[in-house]
Amino acid sequence: MKEIIQVNKISYSYPERPLLFNQLSLTVHQGEWLAIIGQNGSGKSTLARLIDGLLVLNQGEIIVDDLMVNDQNIYDIRDRIGMVFQNPEDQFVGATVEDDVAFGLENRLVKREKMHEIVEKSLKNVGMWDFRERIPANLSGGQKQRVAIAGIIALSPKIIILDEATSMLDPRGRKEILKLVRHLKEQNRLTVISITHDIDEAAEADRVIVLNQGKIIDENTPRAIFSHSKRLKEVGLDIPYTAKLIAALVKRGIVAEKSYMDDKELITWIQQLVSAK
Repeated sequence: MKEIIQVNKISYSYPERPLLFNQLSLTVHQGEWLAIIGQNGSGKSTLARLIDGLLVLNQGEIIVDDLMVNDQNIYDIRDRIGMVFQNPEDQFVGATVEDDVAFGLENRLVKREKMHEIVEKSLKNVGMWDFRERIPANLSGGQKQRVAIAGIIALSPKIIILDEATSMLDPRGRKEILKLVRHLKEQNRLTVISITHDIDEAAEADRVIVLNQGKIIDENTPRAIFSHSKRLKEVGLDIPYTAKLIAALVKRGIVAEKSYMDDKELITWIQQLVSAK
């Protein structure tokens, strides 16, 4: 599988602060959903900004889709990456939803007829076409994130980085956005990097990296990562609700066949337990 992002022995520190990353290396595989989790200050968002070229390395190199992240390649890099931030309002520039999604296309000098076609398709993909004439600031939190995602999808990136993108949403809104991103990932063969402290969001990834004080302390599938609840708690992280429920059942003498299961698997398993009695 192609490594679409390579982070090779990078070092970085903010001005007048201790070194955050010291010879950090990791890879992101094309087409995967990678979750990077850790406490506040662990370096998650800093890493995302280094990959996108918003911050400049002290040492080492980052390669995105065979391009070195540097001043020469920065615009090509950002064509390949779409960033969705915690507060979507920071990304809005248009007077209406439709204008906002069209903004990036206008900067690329896309012909107006083609632009209208892309904007319509992008907004329909995220379920926001009926809101095209609305002012973005007047939308709900989940709707704002859908518009932000539409603006990114319109530019056809290869990679989407969710930088705490669901942290301001309620549980229902968070679930809807993650379902939408997964649909778009499969539809457009995207690579997704989820920078998050939300454990249930990380549980939906293909692979999880645990960062602590700028260092990778674990890397594995969600099932394997969340089976070590004690270790996660030692670095200030929780485990998904499903894993907590399974642990509670174990205390009552009901042992699960698996150490971690998603919601659907868990419901199916519980239904089988009930019907067997």
